[in-house]
Amino acid sequence: MPDRGLSIETKNLTKKFGEFTAVDRITFEVEKGEIFGFLGANGAGKSTAMRMLCGLLSPTSGSATVAGMDVYRQSEKIKQRIGYMSQKFSLYEDLTVRENLSFYGGIYGIEPKLLRKRRDAMIEELGLKEVQNELIKGLPLGWKQKLSFSTAVLHAPEIVFLDEPTGGVDPITRRQFWEMINQTAANGTTVFVTTHYMDEAEYCDRISMMVDGKIAAMGATSSLKEQFNSKNMDEVFLHLARPKERSENE
Repeated sequence: MPDRGLSIETKNLTKKFGEFTAVDRITFEVEKGEIFGFLGANGAGKSTAMRMLCGLLSPTSGSATVAGMDVYRQSEKIKQRIGYMSQKFSLYEDLTVRENLSFYGGIYGIEPKLLRKRRDAMIEELGLKEVQNELIKGLPLGWKQKLSFSTAVLHAPEIVFLDEPTGGVDPITRRQFWEMINQTAANGTTVFVTTHYMDEAEYCDRISMMVDGKIAAMGATSSLKEQFNSKNMDEVFLHLARPKERSENE
């Protein structure tokens, strides 16, 4: 992969809640325009790490820069340069599709004429033209998730953070969602995505595997499968996350 410069850089980034260490001295880099997967089981520390990078949670120790800005001193500026899609559906269900896009575009400070152009283009691309004036709460979950993602990139951010974006959706919608992610990366936006679906690792340029708050392995999926003599990423995860159980079953 050619060097495109760095979007994210961390060194020994740590977050503790009392005596519990949720994220334990993680160090990694993400290149501009890369799809970087943050994989691991629920509770592995993925979402906590993401919230620190988004400026939503202050680290306990270590360092990190996002879009060249320090997470300690410039968290508000970071928020202006990124897009973020949370695990929970975050659009307003008592507003229509069109109203949600207009509302968030206004928050992002998009100039009205440009906002109208982007909003209408997104509605067309998502195939929501016939329901653009319907309330969000009446839409299927898959449509809601795709609309949430579109809203997160409406202002053309440098980096978009996606926290478990395909949770609870059907396989077809998951595939369509990843097509949207690939297109976003092809347009130059860095994508940082957390997931506990191991098969989704195959869609990423590189992945980091989190286990108990630490990075247990990192690299391209082909390299990791070779390294752990595994057929797929589920087997890689088994090697990393449950070595005792694996050895007992062999």
